[in-house]
Amino acid sequence: MSQVSRRLVFLAVLAPLAACGTETDGVGVGVGIQAERFASSEWSEPVNLGAPVNSSVNDMNAALSPDELSLYFVSGRAGGLGGVDIWVSRRASLDSPWEDPVDLGPNVNSPGLEASPSLSADGHLLFFSSDRPGGQGSNDIYVARRTDKKDDLGWGPAVNLGPDVNTAAFEAGGWYLQSAEEGSANFYFVRGPNTVALDIYVAPVNTDGEAGGPAVLVAELSNLNPAITDAHPSLRADGREIYFYSNRAGSLGASDLWRSTRQSVHEPWSPPENLGAPLSSTANDVHPSLSHDARTLIFASTRAGGLGGSDIWMATRTPSGH
Repeated sequence: MSQVSRRLVFLAVLAPLAACGTETDGVGVGVGIQAERFASSEWSEPVNLGAPVNSSVNDMNAALSPDELSLYFVSGRAGGLGGVDIWVSRRASLDSPWEDPVDLGPNVNSPGLEASPSLSADGHLLFFSSDRPGGQGSNDIYVARRTDKKDDLGWGPAVNLGPDVNTAAFEAGGWYLQSAEEGSANFYFVRGPNTVALDIYVAPVNTDGEAGGPAVLVAELSNLNPAITDAHPSLRADGREIYFYSNRAGSLGASDLWRSTRQSVHEPWSPPENLGAPLSSTANDVHPSLSHDARTLIFASTRAGGLGGSDIWMATRTPSGH
């Protein structure tokens, strides 16, 4: 398959398309987030992040750093190393504009296709997917590490998460749940035989970013249907709320944003519900990503009002009683 063809196939999955209390380096961030505080909260009308984050090309797969001052995202804009790269934009404060994005460079990006960046709550791990040579299959999940959580260009060389997570199939779209109720760390991601038939899995991954056992299917969130995509999970820090995108029955557009909850991390997930308008639309709404305080939702959409084929949008919510 040519590089151009591989890029189009890969983009098919891309484009169907903090905490409360004292800062503790991100560890324990979920303790201050209680499910009932968001029980009756509603998401705001989404806002396009505009330039320089969005451009005339596809911009997508975004994730906020724990302090929300850095935005990691995927873009096919000029200046990258491969077909699509991971970029980062910074802002001086929560009220400041986003600065010009910078490519993360060769320790993270390659001549291939990188996607699905996700940071650990302590800011020291960056998980992402790539189709670079040397993986277990057609697309694998990697992790890069840094010492200084404020240095967005200080990532060390990325390493493959290994066979507990990666297989001969297609893996992508991960989210690292570092501090849930039971104190363990788990990595949620998607797996499938191709870029369409994707289902949600979870595997134990320790705080050093090393897999500790085989991944298992999250059955209540997955369809196991070759025509259905359930992808890009993103969880609240207490592990009791999850967002993902899907083209399952009940969607308004090509793919919509969906949500599920559970009473505790030991309970099964509730039947997923479509977020509905204004978050889901008749366009393609994909790649949901929660901020670490669960008040901001970032996602990609092809809806009207954008600058390119796929743009990054943001919605916010206020906890109940605030």
